[in-house]
Amino acid sequence: MRALITGATGLIGRGLATKLTDAVVVSRDPDRAARALGSVETHRWEPETGPPPTEALREVDAVFNLAGEAVADGRWTVEKKRRIRDSRIVGTRNLVAGFEALQRRPRVLVSASAVGYYGDRGDELLDEDAAQGEGFLADVCAAWEHEALAARELGMRVVCVRVGVVLARNGGALAKMLTPFKTGAGGRLASGRQWMPWIHHEDVIGILLHASENEQMQGAVNAVSPRPVTNADFTRALGRALHRPTLLPMPKAVLRIALGELSEILLASQRVLPRVAERNGYTFEHPRLQAALEALVS
Repeated sequence: MRALITGATGLIGRGLATKLTDAVVVSRDPDRAARALGSVETHRWEPETGPPPTEALREVDAVFNLAGEAVADGRWTVEKKRRIRDSRIVGTRNLVAGFEALQRRPRVLVSASAVGYYGDRGDELLDEDAAQGEGFLADVCAAWEHEALAARELGMRVVCVRVGVVLARNGGALAKMLTPFKTGAGGRLASGRQWMPWIHHEDVIGILLHASENEQMQGAVNAVSPRPVTNADFTRALGRALHRPTLLPMPKAVLRIALGELSEILLASQRVLPRVAERNGYTFEHPRLQAALEALVS
């Protein structure tokens, strides 16, 4: 399978590229991408200015659209929010526009989205049929998916993978948590009752590949563990994995002062289930949090 990846130098993209035998990468900085990924074909693409170069799209069977400004890095200034929106929405619109000129189009577009689509939903169980929530991220995710789903009009199968909190050995949310937890300064966030839809890095990649190969999968797919936990549960599990106490909670007011609107990500409660992935035969490699954390921090 010849596959195109956007966002290939990100946490998920790097892992995905290692699983593909014939990968093509489009990037703002193709030289950096080549250094990071090794022997892959690279092309320059500015997602917000127009479609990818035609030579990057030729003979491609599957497209993995993972590009987007990092959401959790830095405060959400007006300019930061513009980059979050446009890198996803305009970038995906331009990507799909690039398919229109092709005589032989890719058979499937697997486009990233996020559980932010659901907003803050308390204890409500959320599968792929749940309605869109409220807030900045929910609006961005809905518009992002809308642009990806336009590829169906070109005869392509489209899967929008709503990714949860990704746990990985080198990078992502876990890397940011390790320093305070290793020093014994880790603790629950606010009440700790908010649900945290986590997923192991290897299972995100597994679901992306499964979605590209399984012809029955289309539309929204939740990429989360089948066993969601609360923030308090997660805090205790990470403390056990590191053999450290977790006695210092972070009050909601302090989080909002420190992070501003970005604190929405940490305080939102999303009890998300991966029903479509399981119904279509995906078997999770890391379904249990404690075992997953112990393997990652060992």
